Amino acid sequence: MTEPTVFDLRAYLLNLLKEGHGPDGRLPTERELSEKTGASRRTIRRVLSTLEAEGLVWRRQGKGTFAGPPIEPVEALAAEIGEGADLIEVMEARLCLEPEIAALCATRASPEDVARMWTLARHVYEVEDDEMTELWDSALHRHIAHCAANRPLQIAFSLLDDTRSSSDWHTARRRARSKQSLKESHDQHVAIVSAIEAGDANAAREAMRMHLLSRITAMSDALGSLGLPEAAEAALIEARPLG
Repeated sequence: MTEPTVFDLRAYLLNLLKEGHGPDGRLPTERELSEKTGASRRTIRRVLSTLEAEGLVWRRQGKGTFAGPPIEPVEALAAEIGEGADLIEVMEARLCLEPEIAALCATRASPEDVARMWTLARHVYEVEDDEMTELWDSALHRHIAHCAANRPLQIAFSLLDDTRSSSDWHTARRRARSKQSLKESHDQHVAIVSAIEAGDANAAREAMRMHLLSRITAMSDALGSLGLPEAAEAALIEARPLG
């Protein structure tokens, strides 16, 4: 049996959370999950750590892993979006949505929410393989969306974020990723979280906009595009400093 990717395993665990497992919300043990999915226990622990950081599960040594807050049932709609849109279109949609989410988050996030953002941002930068970098990055953006405390926006974000599980997405992101791009992305995450922590909605909006524009550029280059989509290219030109 081929070992599932971290995204396959995450989808499997999210389905368990959606369906409910056990009268006390306890998930299967790592050994049981390994036998059921074919994933190594190390991979299972890594994926569970991201779900715990998002507040979707919680773990107690000697007791097991337990379900946390409910998840949004968006898999079918996300699959439909993934089939009908190319990767740059998805990034354009994120560019329309996530800056406003970040702005709302700056006015509503608690100190505990912000502390979790810093933890997630650190993990994005510190992990050493592409799959886990992508998983932690997704967790950070999902947490920001959650802290915006706007259910329609959170569901809309979830629809777009679920496209990250596609193989095309992973290939493009892997091609676009380098030590320099990881450092740039980390610096941008720091700017986003710093603005949210300061309660500065305008700064959070702009920091998220610049972050997504830079990712669109990198992904477009990685895909070998002739150029950015017109709307994204115009926004990027406008955002560049003069001189």
